[in-house]
Amino acid sequence: MKTLALPPTRPLWAGLALLAGLTLPAAPLRAQTVSSWMTTGDQSKLLQAQPAVSFGANSGAGTTINVSEGTTYQTIDGFGASLTGSSAYLLNQKLSAAQRDALLNDLFTGSGIRLSFLRHSMGASDFSAYGNYTYNDKPSGQTDPNLTSFGLGRDLTDVVPMLKAIRGKNGSLKIMGTPWTAPTWMKEVPTQWNGGWLSTAWYQAYANYFVKYVQAMQAQGLPVYAVTLQNEPLYAAPYVSMRMDAGNQAAFLKNNIGPAFRSAGLSTKLIAYDHNWDRPDYPNAIFADAAAAQYAAGSAFHGYGGTVSQQTATHNAYPNKDIWFTEISGTVGSSFAGDLRWHLSNIIIGTTRNWAKSALEWNLALDQNNGPTNGGCTDCRGVVTIHNGTGSVTRNVEYYALGHASKFVDPGAVRVASDSQSGGLETVAFRNPDGSKVLIVLNNGGGASTFKVVWNGQAFTASLPAGAVATYKWANATTAGPAVGRLYRITSVNSGKVLDMAGLSTSNGGQAQQWTYGGTSNQQWKLVDSGSGYVRLVNLHSNKSLDLAQGASPAANGTLVQQFDWNSNDSQRWLITAENGGAYRLTNKASGKVLDVDGVSTLDGARVHQWDWAGGNNQKWTFTDLGAARTALATAGSVADSRLLVYPTVADADLHLTYNATSAQTLGLSLIDLTGRLVLRETVRPAVPGANNLTLPVAGLRNGVYLLRVATAEGQLTRRVVVAH
Repeated sequence: MKTLALPPTRPLWAGLALLAGLTLPAAPLRAQTVSSWMTTGDQSKLLQAQPAVSFGANSGAGTTINVSEGTTYQTIDGFGASLTGSSAYLLNQKLSAAQRDALLNDLFTGSGIRLSFLRHSMGASDFSAYGNYTYNDKPSGQTDPNLTSFGLGRDLTDVVPMLKAIRGKNGSLKIMGTPWTAPTWMKEVPTQWNGGWLSTAWYQAYANYFVKYVQAMQAQGLPVYAVTLQNEPLYAAPYVSMRMDAGNQAAFLKNNIGPAFRSAGLSTKLIAYDHNWDRPDYPNAIFADAAAAQYAAGSAFHGYGGTVSQQTATHNAYPNKDIWFTEISGTVGSSFAGDLRWHLSNIIIGTTRNWAKSALEWNLALDQNNGPTNGGCTDCRGVVTIHNGTGSVTRNVEYYALGHASKFVDPGAVRVASDSQSGGLETVAFRNPDGSKVLIVLNNGGGASTFKVVWNGQAFTASLPAGAVATYKWANATTAGPAVGRLYRITSVNSGKVLDMAGLSTSNGGQAQQWTYGGTSNQQWKLVDSGSGYVRLVNLHSNKSLDLAQGASPAANGTLVQQFDWNSNDSQRWLITAENGGAYRLTNKASGKVLDVDGVSTLDGARVHQWDWAGGNNQKWTFTDLGAARTALATAGSVADSRLLVYPTVADADLHLTYNATSAQTLGLSLIDLTGRLVLRETVRPAVPGANNLTLPVAGLRNGVYLLRVATAEGQLTRRVVVAH
């Protein structure tokens, strides 16, 4: 197949009416509806739905907020709070079954604010209903090197039952564990609950303690997404606590807990620091130690000192390490209006604009006396207040602040670019996995403000009183776009010809071109999730990914597009953006340039390369759904193949699955190594009728071949998967 190209002077729109087989819409797209919800400082509106508006022509001057989903940042894990021992006690002991069910629905389902991330203390904290305890306490003078006495103990009374109840409401809930102290017999002063240091003699025992915690929680049906290594390690608090400086934590990571998690086959993330914004030097020092950094997923921050922008100092120094925001408390007696501004500006907008994957408040619930406490602050306020005599519930300002994000931003959403002005209209924007957009706007100025929001060449106008916050949500006006886990032919709008691998190539470096569609596998492409809203385009014939010929950092217009084995480079990641008329542009993450047909050609064999976006039809593509993507690990066309898709064939950090369920059910996921040892189990994954896209983290597993088992209502499905880092 010889490559031909027409001169670049050929008009972009020439010959469109003559293209065989090309169908264009007969009418323009309908106006896009924007839903919104508002909270005001005077509490006259509390997460209250507002009249819908629609996108229209972008005309006129004035204050403008541009939303650009072509610029993406971090992926969001979720929003939530801490299920402290005190919070769990109030939920479990001070509410009737009906009151508890209603409150959990309000906090964790779509009928309420849909919190999706909970932190909890591994043992006692300063908010515990049962005093000081850990999971391995011993009488004075005794030790337990082999942890034979380990058990979840008093957390089985309230914390574990409430986590189970909450996960029953929200099956995608992420759980983070954090210790306030090691068992006291492991500390330099073996009777010291408050402050003190972990004895180096017990570093390995303490690492094994974390392993046993994760395994014990998994046995309860509660997979632990992440652990931080120590709550507020720089503070020797006058309540249950422990010091751990950066050098200690780096040593613990590289010599003990990192190897222990890897040996146990745990995928739970290990997160450093977990203290205030004002000391980014702490996590930076850990990440500077390569031996320690290899085990750390990132760092966590609190908001009691410094400024939120200091999260970005750590991100800029170590951009490959993620950031979570894990704690800030409301204060009893402060003003609703002032707190609404502060929490939106600093926690909901500020932390996420400064790279946080989560934004968590402190206590999920406290009583009317700001407790029960275990030596902690006496004026801390929960997200909700539970009146322990009647079970009545007060929703505090933190509830509404969280709700403006958690109710609308889905786990797995990616932050996208939006204009923001400190002290004025402050914003943050997200693109959900389903393609819908969410924009949060705080009017942090002194007067009412009217503004327009511009997205995709369209605009709508809105107004906010001083101190008010609103969430705006809209979906693409086109029908549902290309979906991960599906197989497509990808057609040039200009020529009506499809994206094709020249000569049925199966080699690295095979050239991409356009060609008349003949139904062959080299003209069919699987969409595979590659994170942060980007996808891989995997050729069905070669199982290689669409790539740029100049490698990971291409820049030039005209760089050819090829196929190559997946190597995690950004040159193999593509952003699919909807254009008018049901077409899409495909933007390469490494270069920011789009997939383009050389010379605006309509001929078979014209090369496909990259070029700056100019809006021409030779840069626009349509996707024709050919069904569920087949994989090399299942028999094409079989019933099992259509029910369970596993990709990529070789996984590095995450294994993605699509399970097509015939009914609502619960799935059990497990990975078995080739010796028959269970290395990963997630026993509860809710599935809805239709396609369910699931992610299984495998970054913590050793390289090798594993068996994936998916227990379904119709029986067990098994796939062979390969992990290679």
